[in-house]
Amino acid sequence: MLIHTGERRNNCTACCKWFRRRGDLKIHKPMHTGERSYQCTECNKSFTLKRDLTSHMLIHTGENSHHCTECNKSFTRTRDLSRHMLIHTGVKKHCCRVCDKTFRLRGYLREHMLIHTGEKSYQCTECNKSFTRKCGLTTHMLIHTGEKSHQCTECNKSFTRKCGLTTHMLTHTGEKSYQCTECNKSFTRKGNLTPHMLTHTGEKSHQCTKCNKSFTRMSDLRRHMLIHKKTSMK
Repeated sequence: MLIHTGERRNNCTACCKWFRRRGDLKIHKPMHTGERSYQCTECNKSFTLKRDLTSHMLIHTGENSHHCTECNKSFTRTRDLSRHMLIHTGVKKHCCRVCDKTFRLRGYLREHMLIHTGEKSYQCTECNKSFTRKCGLTTHMLIHTGEKSHQCTECNKSFTRKCGLTTHMLTHTGEKSYQCTECNKSFTRKGNLTPHMLTHTGEKSHQCTKCNKSFTRMSDLRRHMLIHKKTSMK
């Protein structure tokens, strides 16, 4: 009946998020505590959720029983195959009610909604900085630990993230594999191509909550918000 009434009686004391069931609250709490009670017996890697451990174990067993009929890529789980198939079909059935932007996966939509809500539920225990995504917090924690496990074989420069090393390697190869279909301009990183494409489409999905002015890039919105911050301090 809670599904119909919408009642949520279980409150997280860390971020004040509410849940209908106590079990959902228990699953949510490790996000704040960092607790990982489910450990792999093969490589000792730990997980917060039992289902994540179950999926991880398939890496050791080598079980890839779900095959894509388009490209023959194999997956350990049915849901992973289902998500992969959206790449071939191009279906984007999850729509944002605020800006009408569509996404292939519900998870992508949830992540996108944080742009509108500004919610940051993942908090660093060292400096209290908050993040909208868990991966953002994980990457941030490397600042405190100083860990740089990804090393360049050309110049021995080290990086905290693999993507940082991948991008760095392009400085040695000079490769620019991300090309604009409108003007054929090329980029070394996909992250640079995406903002560039907005210059052609004119899309401005990042909106200021103070004056409703819109921007193509989040970095431009953040820069703009400083104007309101300075004004409120006067």
